Formats: sequence, structure tokens, C-alpha cells
Amino acid sequence: MAITPFSAQRWLQAVAATAFLAATGPVAGQGVESTETVNRIIGSQVKQEEAKATAEAGNVNIAIDRTRENIGMVRKTSKLDKVDIVFLTDAARTEGGPPAVIESKIKQHQDDIAELRKEIEANALLFNAIESRRVLVQDVLAVEFDDPGKVVIYAAAKPSN
Repeated sequence: MAITPFSAQRWLQAVAATAFLAATGPVAGQGVESTETVNRIIGSQVKQEEAKATAEAGNVNIAIDRTRENIGMVRKTSKLDKVDIVFLTDAARTEGGPPAVIESKIKQHQDDIAELRKEIEANALLFNAIESRRVLVQDVLAVEFDDPGKVVIYAAAKPSN
């Protein structure tokens, strides 16, 4: 069967329509605006706090050093009791980024941190937890699983108000 200009045009229209629907369809239903929706998706309490990066540098650097180990934990995590998001407000991009003591650790582990961020994007629970607080995945510096059922996520960002 030969493809005529008319059938090629219809085929292109069908492909364009499918691409448009694929790009716009799910966006309308994926919002996590309400606390109830967030809690149902995450199934965990999401708490946030603000801290100075200089004050938390020791904890952040320990968590960064454990990134390789924590990547595996992120992959395995499907349920948590508590998610703590620590906003390192003075480390946000608008403030010039993390202080030198943290920045050097980030550079040392940059490949692992990039992989951690990909794993967070792939983990519905953690991704929706940070998204519910309007944290961009590229602002996540480290995670720390300090107690069973609890994770602390360190983000170089300011909370949205």
C-alpha cells in the first residue's frame, strides 16, 4: 500500500494529537495542593523546618558522605512514618548557594548526589513529599535515614509562603 500525501497528512495529524494529549493530559490531575491529598499519596507526616546551612553543616556533610548508601535506601523506601524537610535558607541559589564547607563536599560527591536526585524523582513517596513543600529536586543536597521509618531531606532552598 502506497502512502499518499493525504494519508501522510492524516498520520502526522494523529501523531501530533497524540503527542499533545500525552503532554497535557496528566498534568491537570497530578496536583498535590491539599494536605489530605498529600497525606494520602505519601502516607506519612511531612514536617518542615528552616535552618542555617552553617549551623547544620556537620549533619549535612555526614549525610552527603553517606549518599551512596542512602541511594539504596531511597530505592527501597515505600513507606515512612515521618518525612522532615530541612530548608537551608542561607544556602539557596538566591543567597549564593551553600557555604564553602558544604560546597566542597557537594563537589566531592557530585555524581552520587546526581544519582540520588534521580532516585528521589523515581520514588513517588519522596518526590511527592518534596513537591508538596515546593522543593525542586535539584535543590536536594542530601537525605539521612536516621531512624526506622523517618527520613530527613536537606534542601538548599527557601520555603514557599
